[in-house]
Amino acid sequence: MSNPDAERTFIAVKPDGVQRGLISNILSRFEQRGFKLVGIKLVTPTENLLKQHYAEHVEKSFFPKMLSYMMSGPILATVWEGKDVVKQGRAILGATNPLNSAPGTIRGDLAIDMGRNVVHGSDSVESAEREINLWFKKEELIDWKLNQLAWIYE
Repeated sequence: MSNPDAERTFIAVKPDGVQRGLISNILSRFEQRGFKLVGIKLVTPTENLLKQHYAEHVEKSFFPKMLSYMMSGPILATVWEGKDVVKQGRAILGATNPLNSAPGTIRGDLAIDMGRNVVHGSDSVESAEREINLWFKKEELIDWKLNQLAWIYE
């Protein structure tokens, strides 16, 4: 990573966000905040990938429905880099339940139902690393210099 204070996070636009044409709106919120996009691809996830991604939920009663939903269409997988990006990314997304999300957040502005909450974001630095490695090969992540860094960070 070109910025020593930077960390990376995994943000996915779920099938409902892709189908509703919200990709550019979601990407622009991260770009406007000053985070750097280092990985992006449109994918149709496999059941195996989703079971690994949501390993902590596989045995829960809601998992089959969530699995079906997550396999219902393409997902935009992204990796963002910046200072405190995991925590800040979660703040940009809003609460998991859109009805508890503040206006101005992605879920607060663009979603109503928890089962169609538009986006996923890593909840910790450790989760981010695991999720990034699940969804991206190392060579798919681009380490590049954002020329605006001096205008974003002191």
